[in-house]
Amino acid sequence: MKNNMLTRGVLLTAVSTLAITLSACGSDDAAEDTGAAAESSTSMESSETSESAMPMSDEPFGAGCSAVPTEGEGSFTGMTDDPVATAASNNPALSTLVQAVTAANLGDTLNTTDDITVLAPANPAFEAVPADALNGLLADTAQLTTVLTHHVIPGRLTPEELAGTHTTLNNDEVTIEGEGENFTIAMEGTVTQMEASVICGNVQTANATVYIIDQVLAPAAS
Repeated sequence: MKNNMLTRGVLLTAVSTLAITLSACGSDDAAEDTGAAAESSTSMESSETSESAMPMSDEPFGAGCSAVPTEGEGSFTGMTDDPVATAASNNPALSTLVQAVTAANLGDTLNTTDDITVLAPANPAFEAVPADALNGLLADTAQLTTVLTHHVIPGRLTPEELAGTHTTLNNDEVTIEGEGENFTIAMEGTVTQMEASVICGNVQTANATVYIIDQVLAPAAS
């Protein structure tokens, strides 16, 4: 009887010790699992935030890209092997800009200048300017040249480089805000005093990167 009681006591002690050990291990494992899950969640959120701030690809982006032809010389593919003024002349979405460039005799300048960024007002941008003001601008070569060269920045800016204050070919500055695929220019910098947005960005031509915008920009008064 005494031996049985002793054996039972030893077994009870062993079982109790094992239970405590397993409980402690389970607690440690749970803590490690919780920490790993939290770390994974934080990493995923950081990755998603970083990705959302970047363009989806190196292709043109923006709702306004739907106005660009899908085939021919005026398409994105067709524009890549022509200098920027020629490429724009093949794109019906930029026909008024081409008219302005022609009136200012800037076609050759834009075509022969290497590595530039052009903020190109689409046709609706010119339509937003009162007709008398637009006609007066088109008739004033000096002022038209000032306005158009204000839309041209030396260097081919990628979407990652677009935000910031840049010196233009007019030797003044334009400030672009935003990131990813959303870029704006404050209303103080436009002819209509309405905020400008990039509606089709990262369009490539032989010598320029083009960002099509929905307002005509205005140089600062000298």
